[in-house]
Parts: sequence; structure tokens; C-alpha cells
Amino acid sequence: MEEYLQGCRAALQESRPLHVVLGNEACDLDSMVSPLALAFYLAKTTEAEDVFVPVLNIKRSELPLRGDNVFLLQKIHIPESLLIFRDEIDLHALHQAGQLTLILVDHHVLPKSDAALEDAVAEVLDHRPMEQKRCPPCHVSVELVGSCATLVTERILQGAPEILDRQTAALLHGTIIVDCVNMDLKMGKATLKDSKYVEKLEALFPDLPKRNDIFDSLQKAKFDVSGLTTEQMLRKDQKTIFRQGIKAFLQRSGLIADLHAFCQAHSYDVLVAMNIFFNTHNEPVRQLAIFCPHAALRMTICGVLERSHSPSLKLTPIPSTHPNLQAYLQGNVQVSRKKLLPLLQEALSTYFDSMTVPSGQSETVDVSREQVDKDLDRAGASLIPGLSQDEEEPPLPRTPMNSLVDECPLDQGLPKLSAEAIFEKCSQISLSQSTTAFLSQK
Repeated sequence: MEEYLQGCRAALQESRPLHVVLGNEACDLDSMVSPLALAFYLAKTTEAEDVFVPVLNIKRSELPLRGDNVFLLQKIHIPESLLIFRDEIDLHALHQAGQLTLILVDHHVLPKSDAALEDAVAEVLDHRPMEQKRCPPCHVSVELVGSCATLVTERILQGAPEILDRQTAALLHGTIIVDCVNMDLKMGKATLKDSKYVEKLEALFPDLPKRNDIFDSLQKAKFDVSGLTTEQMLRKDQKTIFRQGIKAFLQRSGLIADLHAFCQAHSYDVLVAMNIFFNTHNEPVRQLAIFCPHAALRMTICGVLERSHSPSLKLTPIPSTHPNLQAYLQGNVQVSRKKLLPLLQEALSTYFDSMTVPSGQSETVDVSREQVDKDLDRAGASLIPGLSQDEEEPPLPRTPMNSLVDECPLDQGLPKLSAEAIFEKCSQISLSQSTTAFLSQK
């Protein structure tokens, strides 16, 4: 693997067509490892002189926020310097020059910022429900398993098992175990196929770390934020804020000032963070926090979440001295962020529906609505990346027409940005500052 990655960096210096294997913008462990392993396999098994280059879909500066990624790379001795990040390759320029072929791994919907690359997509390998149909000649392979790394492992072992080295096997093995929550059937993540290929990897490489050891090590690295600033923690996947729980976060010095600064810098009016960690009995614990300076909006969101019965979150308030911040212990640990999102959509819809438009202001409202659309598109494109695949859920119902996934609920019609794109990108739900502008017009 290391020698192959060195060749990839060298290929970037040449003016030649590239097959870029691209993970999603979360760039969690699965979305880093799966492109690396698949590109390695394709490079080893393609007879033509095609060049397959794995690209991590984040800036290089964001890698330290993903502690489990960094830990696994260090453990199997793959230098970070050999990896290629999104800010180190101009995919749009390659495409304009007719030198780009895209293979999407661990996602199948490009963000709006990459819409121009759609016709370069030649293949999709994913493990989540299809949100966007792709027509031939694009080859699509989708199967609902716990980890995309499972599908990559299957492809390698069925196609060319002889090329699989221990480095690549260790990457795949650790990723599947983390995504499937240590293959714990009670968590409902691991499928029979996930278990099958973990066992196959262990049979081929008996010296791979014990499951408990690698899971605990990666979890510890993932939850360790001792060296991160508040701003870095907010950029990080919210569900992995810290192992101590939200209470420790609430006690941080200057927290509210930091939250206000973060919201202002990113044009957010609301931050919703979900945290998960494992207690001393190795049981999952979920916590939830809502930060919003707008009292009416905050009360609407908290009310909808507290009253929800389908699903019931079983929320217990956590005392907070900050009036703009409400935190909860979430008793129902089965409700992941993906199940939480429709409730937040409902809350936002309720909030906007409660607004009445004064007569004689339709023109002003139309302008505000357009601005809301634009700002929400921008907000959706800049939401915090990092949703790990350890919370894949069964297919969700079709997004309701009043969804705020991409558009303001004042618009009637299906959202332009799919729920899948949001699922890949956010543990934070943001409203643009245009919400404030809209309120001020009232």
C-alpha cells in the first residue's frame, strides 16, 4: 500500500488522465479507508495503464480532527504525507481538460459545489439507500451493510485475493469493526456479510489485532479531544465531542462566547449537537444540546423533541447556567442523529408555519424567501463534515415537502439538496442568519 501511495503522489505531477476514487465529505474512517483500498485494488488489477488515485474529500488541515483516522494510519505505518486531500487536486480543472473519471465510494450524491462533475462519475460503490438514480454507463453497486469497507473487502477477495497485504487488511478490518460497533448484534449495525468478511480477514491474517483491542483503541482515539480548541470541537463530528459527555463541555471556560463566535463565523443561528460515548459498563450513552440565541426558535425545537413519541427520545434535562443553551440526557439510545433529523425538520417547519405574513408585505417576503433559499444552500454546503458510518439506519421515508434539508419551509416543493447529503455532512443543524433578517421584518 505504501509504495502504491507514493506512486499516486508522483502521478499528480504528470499531465495525464486520472481515475479518482473519492470518498464522502465526512471523511470518517470508512470514507477514508474504502477509497484507499478500492483504488489500490483497481490499480493492481487493471491491465490498461490507467492511473487510480484515492482522494480524501477534506482539506489536509482537517485530518487532525479525525482522531481515529490518524490513529489507524499511525498504527499500520502509513505516513499522512502520502495521502492526497481534496485541496491538493483540482478535480474541476481535470474535468474541464477531459482528464477526469470519478468513482464515488461511501456516497453517491455529489454536493452542489461539485455538480459540474456529475458526468465524470463512472462508478458508485455505496452502502446506503439510493437517493439519486444514475443511468448507464455508470456502474452502480449498492448494498445495505454496516460498512462500505465490507463491500470493498468482498470485491478484493472475490476479484484478486492475492493482492491483499496486511496493511490493507488491517485498514479494512479496523474500519468494519468500528462501523459495526464491535460486531455487537444488540446495536443492530452488523449484517451477516459484515461478520463474514471480518472473519475472512482474520483467517487470512491471524495476527490482526483482537476485535476488542482495535475497537477500544479506535474509540478512545475518536473521542479524545483533549488537545482540541472549542472551535475545532465544533468543526469535529458533534457526536464524538468527548468521552466525558456534554456536562464537561458545558463547563468549558468562555463556552458561550466561543459558540456565538462560531455561529457568527459560519452564519449559523442554531447549533444542534448529539454526543455518544460508552460508560464504564461499555454501554452507549447519548446526550443532546441545543444552542440558539433566538428564544422562540429554541423553545420550539426543544418542545418538539421533548414531546416526540415516534420516536420517543426520553429526554432528561441537564442543568445549564446558560439561558441560550439547553442540554439533555437522551434515554432512548436507539435514536441516532438520522432519526433525529426528521424531528428537527418538523420543529423548523412548526416554527416557520407559526409566522404570519402581514398584509401588504408580500414583495418583501418574496425577497426574504429567496435570500433564505440562497443562504440555506450555502449553509448546507458548509455544514460540519464527519458523520461516521457507525450509525447507518434503515431507509427513511421520503423527505416531506416541508423539509428544511435544503430549503426554507416557506417554499412548497421537494428540497433540492437530498437528505442523504445532509446525513453525510451534519451533526449540526444550522439556520442561516437570514432567519434573523426575516424575523426583523416582522
